Amino acid sequence: MRSFPSGAIVLCMPLVAIPIASDAQSRADAAAALAEAKTVRCEFPLISASDWKDGVPQAVVKPAKLSFRFEEVDADGGTAKAVGPFGASDINVRLTASSLHLMQSFREGPLYVTTVIAKPASAGRWMAVHTRHEYTDVSLPGYTSRPEQYYGSCTLEP
Repeated sequence: MRSFPSGAIVLCMPLVAIPIASDAQSRADAAAALAEAKTVRCEFPLISASDWKDGVPQAVVKPAKLSFRFEEVDADGGTAKAVGPFGASDINVRLTASSLHLMQSFREGPLYVTTVIAKPASAGRWMAVHTRHEYTDVSLPGYTSRPEQYYGSCTLEP
């Protein structure tokens, strides 16, 4: 059996640690970007919409055009304003190590949650998911009446 000098092992160890340190720095930078965001602008080009047929859940995936923004985001205080086609509303914010959750709970019953994930989608954009927990007996085109989940990305502005 052939043995290697102990120096060969020592020389290889720093090479293994470099990608780990770099990845940890990237995660720290991403978390800092989420924590420092004061305005979040989101676009969602894809939707998964669901319904129940005879009590069995079904879903369809199709293109979408949904965009909105959050202003006055205060991750430490847990507040922000959601700004969409029907005006602004106060919302709750929760910052975690890997995401920024923006939650709207309406008095009429629906719950909307937007999660910005600490992972770049493209230059200057972060992966994001927007979910609408809602159900009404009547379904009207252009209005949320069944559960929906949108997929897209957001920009973060300090």
